[in-house]
Amino acid sequence: MKGYVQVYTGDGKGKTTAAIGLALRAAGAGLKVYIAQFVKGMEYSELSSLKTISDNIVLKQYGRDCFINQAPDKEDIRLAREGLKEARDIMTGGIYNLIILDEANIATYFKLFSVDDLLKFIHEKPADVELVITGRKADPRIIAEADLVTEMVEIKHYYQHGIQARKGIES
Repeated sequence: MKGYVQVYTGDGKGKTTAAIGLALRAAGAGLKVYIAQFVKGMEYSELSSLKTISDNIVLKQYGRDCFINQAPDKEDIRLAREGLKEARDIMTGGIYNLIILDEANIATYFKLFSVDDLLKFIHEKPADVELVITGRKADPRIIAEADLVTEMVEIKHYYQHGIQARKGIES
């Protein structure tokens, strides 16, 4: 089976959710899935459920607390770069059919690793591996390399009325 490059981007809700939905579909079909989460280091509900649902899905975080409201520090950069290297080794190792780089677009936006590093990752993708890259602010060069791009557009969101992230729905 030929693998493609998919990008889920935009300011709307649902990029990670869509990627995890694809991971569940792939695992249900017997495929092996590796999810590398960048920027995130907090305990999200999907971590708990993925541990119990399928042995075919591995999720590893390469971040600490979410730093979106402040500048990343050297430790954030180190974790992200090590994570991208580890994910590349995993992708080229021949075990996993689907690799998800969750929040990799936002990682490039905050310069945790470069767009060139992410492009190199894409170019090293084996032909039979499906690659999904999520996160707001996808660089135009990443979009150009992708085979499928979905932009999540926010039309209306209850965050605008002060509603905080709810456990099991947004976190």
